Amino acid sequence: MEVGKPSRTAFATASARAYHQIAPEPRVFTDPLAVPITGVTAEELAEKAIAATASEPSEEIAFYRVRRLFMASRSRFAEETIADAVADGARQVVILGAGLDTFAYRNPDPTLRVFEVDHPATQAWKRQLLDKAAITVPDSLTFAPIDFESETLATGLASAGFVRDQPAVFIWLGVVMYLTREAIQSTLRYMAEQATPVRLAFDYVPPASDAAPEYRAHLRARADRLAALGEPLISAFTPTELAAELRAAGFDSVEDCSAADLVARYVGQAELGPAPERMHARVARALRT
Repeated sequence: MEVGKPSRTAFATASARAYHQIAPEPRVFTDPLAVPITGVTAEELAEKAIAATASEPSEEIAFYRVRRLFMASRSRFAEETIADAVADGARQVVILGAGLDTFAYRNPDPTLRVFEVDHPATQAWKRQLLDKAAITVPDSLTFAPIDFESETLATGLASAGFVRDQPAVFIWLGVVMYLTREAIQSTLRYMAEQATPVRLAFDYVPPASDAAPEYRAHLRARADRLAALGEPLISAFTPTELAAELRAAGFDSVEDCSAADLVARYVGQAELGPAPERMHARVARALRT
């Protein structure tokens, strides 16, 4: 992201979640705050979506649809992970790279503390959008603005009041691929050292070379677009590599699936449309007991 400016990908992700709430597709994830927090009306979202795909071939429109379903599915996957952690006694949720995520504002349990971690510029932008949408910031939410160029996750969360000797669940969506391996490894170690049980839900991308040859040009073009926005893709893992990193950090259980398989879990294989493998992303859940 550009210095001093909010993340462009954070807004794109939020827009996809918002459009999912009004689109004629299976509802994977219901979020009544997804549209208001974007600062765009439902009508404007629909108009933008129509305009963006007006000249696209049908297979591209089908891909946009399944990609939206994936964005919604990974949010549902994350919130199911939170529910599992709470059932195990966790009273702290850390959302890393929170962007315009709205869980904290829909959280039905005032005793469940939520910490939103993000770059100060993105967090300031979010707070402006919350104010504009008249979305109340609950007492159970703590903002933890962290500029990782000058502050660590450990010091930032400690300053926010996060308690290390109590169980927690970490949500890390849309972030890993933009970090160096060293930053990923240190963050995983920090999470795994939390009082048990500790859970983590996140997504990542495999190397483009692992994709079918017919999809590699699409993946390179996407990487080029993100780099042009100042948010280049930096790290990729095979599932085997990722599992090894998690176990080296201290996690003892790993669940991992492709984006297509996650969507199919919630809406069925028939809804995937042509070439869902183009999403070339994976989600994972790790547990340390």
